Amino acid sequence: MNAGDGARGSAPAGSRGIPGGVGGTLHHVEVWVRDLEAAVASWGWLLERLGWVPYQRWECGRSWRLGGTYLVVEASPAVRGGAYDRRRQGVNHLAFHVAGEQEWDKVTADALEQGWRLLFADRHPFAGGPGHRAAYLENGEGFEVELVAVEEGTEAVGGAGPRAGVPS
Repeated sequence: MNAGDGARGSAPAGSRGIPGGVGGTLHHVEVWVRDLEAAVASWGWLLERLGWVPYQRWECGRSWRLGGTYLVVEASPAVRGGAYDRRRQGVNHLAFHVAGEQEWDKVTADALEQGWRLLFADRHPFAGGPGHRAAYLENGEGFEVELVAVEEGTEAVGGAGPRAGVPS
């Protein structure tokens, strides 16, 4: 049996013991920020533009949900000093699918109007490699997102893979 193959009749790898076969899927991401209002303005706009809906709201944070996954921005009192730097150890960026090239063009243009800055402009829209149409954007706090154009009817998880040689 190869790695990842289940025994006959068993649940697929990654879904064992989890109702609905969602085992291994992302539950949530929590992004700690210094300025909640600025984070809500940039992250909230982008997430809602991509189809996420407001989910939770409390004094120090907000969240948005898409399917079984939610994303939190929180100005936790436990945040340590120092500016955020995506180039330090930790998560570099989050990448989101955008269905269709026309919609991807619109979302990218709208994001720039909303204060997101285009990274790697000299290689846009193929900074991730040939055939990987993506916009790499940064908000005012330095958080990076990647918007990946996915054509209808294609495998959404495919793509160019790691951005070898591309600055982060």
